[in-house]
Amino acid sequence: MDAKTCLEKLSYVGTLSAATVDAEGAPQLRCVSAIHYEPDALYFFTARGKSFCRELERDGRVQLLGHTRFNEMIRLTGKAIPAADQERWMDVIFAEQPYLANVYPGGTRSIGIIFEIRDMAMEYFNLGVRPIFRETYTVNGGKAVPKGFRITDRCIGCGGCRSVCPQRAIEAGTPFRIRPENCLHCGACFERCPAQAVERL
Repeated sequence: MDAKTCLEKLSYVGTLSAATVDAEGAPQLRCVSAIHYEPDALYFFTARGKSFCRELERDGRVQLLGHTRFNEMIRLTGKAIPAADQERWMDVIFAEQPYLANVYPGGTRSIGIIFEIRDMAMEYFNLGVRPIFRETYTVNGGKAVPKGFRITDRCIGCGGCRSVCPQRAIEAGTPFRIRPENCLHCGACFERCPAQAVERL
């Protein structure tokens, strides 16, 4: 698995959920399907009058989420900016998404704007395998934020964390170790540890 494969998988999903924050700090969620994928970027269309557009123009931060029929979750975090070549990407997206000609017929598509995301981090999370599998990838200047838990040197080796892990993602050792690629981030180990040796990242 790599970032390019994650983008390909998102393209198969079709419609993604897109999250932003409005001017009052409230979360906003909508569906986006007018998307074009490149190996290291994605482009999407929205209308300039939409709240989504205003939120992107004001701040740019956005998360896109797709869920495949194989129980794979892909979350993309990045900053959206207006694309440099608006007409080119507008043509590409309208050619790939024929339904858009019904929504914005003729010259009415000029009310739209194409945003691009080039610097991004992607979290891949596969619930369809056991143990579950997760990894994080970055593209261009994207930054990944550490998540989950780790076991520190305060570990007393009692094995309590291992006994409550739903995915058996904890290995014995000095200290015990959490395999991050199999961790659910559920916090069972954190709550169970008598020595408070488990730290949240």
